[in-house]
Amino acid sequence: MAEKVKKQAAGEASEVKRAAKWRVGAGIALAVTSVYVLVSIISYFFYWDVDHSVSGAPLAAGDGTYARNLGGKVGNYLAGVFVRRWFGVASVCIPVAAFIVALRLLRLGRLKTVRLLTILLSLMLLVSLLFGVCGSQMLLGAGLGGEYGYFIGHVWLIATLGKLGSLMLLLVAFFALCCYAIPHFPQRVKALAKRIAAHFCKKKEGENTAEQPADDSDDTHVADEHGENEGEDEGEESIPFEPDAAVGIKLIVTPSEDDPVEDGDGSSTGGEDDEGENAETEAEANGEDDIALQVDGDGDELQLAEVQASRLPYDPKADLSRYEHPPVELLNDYPKSVKSVSAEELEQNKDKIVRTLGHYNISISEIRATIGPTVTLYEIIPAPGVRISKIKGLENDIALSLAALGIRIIAPIPGKGTIGIEVPNQHSEIVSMHSVVKSAEFNDAKFDLPIALGKTITNKTFVIDLAKMPHLLIAGATGQGKSVGLNAVLTSLLYKMHPSQLKFVLVDPKKVELPLYAKVEKHFLAKLPDAEDAIITDNQKVIYTLNSLCIEMDARYELLKDAAVRNIKEYNQKFVDRRLNPEHGHRYLPYIVLVIDEFADLIMTAGREVEMPIARLAQLARAIGIHLVIATQRPTTNVITGLIKANFPARVAFRVTSMIDSRTILDTPGAQHLIGKGDMLVSTGSDIVRVQCAFVDTPEVEKIVDFIGSQQGYPTAFMLPEYVPEGGDGDREEVDLSRRDSMFEQAARLVVETQQGSTSLIQRKLNLGYNRAGRIMDQLEAAGIVGPPDGSKPRQVRVPDVMALEQMMRQIG
Repeated sequence: MAEKVKKQAAGEASEVKRAAKWRVGAGIALAVTSVYVLVSIISYFFYWDVDHSVSGAPLAAGDGTYARNLGGKVGNYLAGVFVRRWFGVASVCIPVAAFIVALRLLRLGRLKTVRLLTILLSLMLLVSLLFGVCGSQMLLGAGLGGEYGYFIGHVWLIATLGKLGSLMLLLVAFFALCCYAIPHFPQRVKALAKRIAAHFCKKKEGENTAEQPADDSDDTHVADEHGENEGEDEGEESIPFEPDAAVGIKLIVTPSEDDPVEDGDGSSTGGEDDEGENAETEAEANGEDDIALQVDGDGDELQLAEVQASRLPYDPKADLSRYEHPPVELLNDYPKSVKSVSAEELEQNKDKIVRTLGHYNISISEIRATIGPTVTLYEIIPAPGVRISKIKGLENDIALSLAALGIRIIAPIPGKGTIGIEVPNQHSEIVSMHSVVKSAEFNDAKFDLPIALGKTITNKTFVIDLAKMPHLLIAGATGQGKSVGLNAVLTSLLYKMHPSQLKFVLVDPKKVELPLYAKVEKHFLAKLPDAEDAIITDNQKVIYTLNSLCIEMDARYELLKDAAVRNIKEYNQKFVDRRLNPEHGHRYLPYIVLVIDEFADLIMTAGREVEMPIARLAQLARAIGIHLVIATQRPTTNVITGLIKANFPARVAFRVTSMIDSRTILDTPGAQHLIGKGDMLVSTGSDIVRVQCAFVDTPEVEKIVDFIGSQQGYPTAFMLPEYVPEGGDGDREEVDLSRRDSMFEQAARLVVETQQGSTSLIQRKLNLGYNRAGRIMDQLEAAGIVGPPDGSKPRQVRVPDVMALEQMMRQIG
């Protein structure tokens, strides 16, 4: 089966490569052809009358005829078809549209292909019709609109609507196209109309003022104050005010669309002055930031349009607007068996259960079966007077009679009033990640962080929300499916989330499970500044990463406090509505999911240095969008303390060897009766559900990360705040510069040359341990080369260049 899956995966990979080659080849051919046709059409505009004699000549060479068209006879023929027979001058849109399609095939640029093609083709048809209605048929052989424009516009439209009606119809069509093509086109037109109206009103008021007597001192004084005495005599000392000279006047516009907008002359265009002041006061009370801009005399209508554009909701996906979620075809769809459990097997198991209970004088009134992918649930309704504890004590006897491993009795089933007996199927089915991701339960889920773990006994996709859990503990014996469960969690989030919404911090002490996801570093991963690898495999760097997450957590709580919200969802909604000013430090906050594999190994090597930040994150990080997924073999008290465990109400238990281990994970027995191979119990705090974990193989994960990694990503991974250990800045006054480190001068030169005061940079470039690099950073601070640590920001380098550094080093001695 494994070899068949590998062959299938290899075949799909070769098909993807073959399709990519065809796509690139078709893109290059289409780009070259479109450029050739465009040059031929442009050349046709100049030589159409000269080359008219060779239009009907054979295209083959050797007949003694030549075309002056730069595209030769073929180009002249194609241009004649496009220009004369089709759309006239507007035919230049055809090769331009073909070139855009070629760019799409080559995956170059960030063009919105469908939108551009719609605009180009619509513009081509409208321009052809306009020239057909207004133009002459003498130019370019059939008129500037071609034969299409002439027959549709000149013959049919004019005959139907008349020339005036045809022009009005085309004007409406052009306006609709402009509204589709130009952002905020109606607002721009409205602002321009208001500007023109205001200009004429000023001019008329100026003429009325000029007709007043020159000796009217009071009116003159008022006119001088408002700058509207354009008609004063030249002998006056007052300076005339020109409407176009209103450069430098600040226009204060509140984000609310109903607020008035002051024009350059102080008049309100949206309401009365008192209403504007009330709206402005209300905006300030809500914490909204006013938008101030300088208005130029002739361009303030564009400024107003930009202001109104800034009122649109912020789109966090705009930086990667062309990002495409992985298609479900990248996952393998394993064939389902005709029937995993036969009717004969069901009948035999039912008889054995009834017979075994009858041996102990336990009668039942009804029994029914529910077939799952790996387990069949038999629900029995005992007769009145039968004690549930009596049936529960026969677990081993029922397992003996059925000759099956992994019998689990649920007495009673919550919410049903029945007793459940779970019996493993003789032939289990593989629950593919393909079927889980494709299911309606997963696609229609409205969760913030949806995770599809697998399928329940009723063959329903089991989907949970990590944001509400808020952390997940995965445990089980070696080889029972923990790594596959982690891959199912990561794959679910990769399929559902956008890179702007989610970041992963991946910790893998085994160094072999999670490095597959390194290809999506610039899309979904977060790391420390100056870290080489986004996948953390060094236990010492895990400590710095966890403490960095604590710094990020504290910084996010400060942002939530300033925004007067309680959680990340409310904060991001407020930021999207542009009610928070980025200049004040506010930013869109993505969810951060910390995934740790083999947590017990970290505790053995790092101990309390790992325990304390994990405990803080487990207690506090839920509200600000940092969630933990921890996998370990056996979460004993020396691995996961009671403080941490209390904050992990959601737990996943794979098969364990003893009931004690099951109680350690789930606080209840049952995990020891699982059959392995992805069979698991999921506890969400209230009840326990048996789920068959979705299987996702390594080749499938590789195809998913290759698909995501091939797309445009961010310039770098998501940078976490830099962590400075407590000893790194605690005793700066006691640093003795006479006992400088031997690498002090090299570190100082490195910091000055790069202008980056980072301990991680010194550690990486000079190949030093973190403690030694921290001591060198303390000495650099004591010497005045760098400044003190500033939270998550890098230290300030106070020495501008190497020459100043050498002079400072001589002073230090």
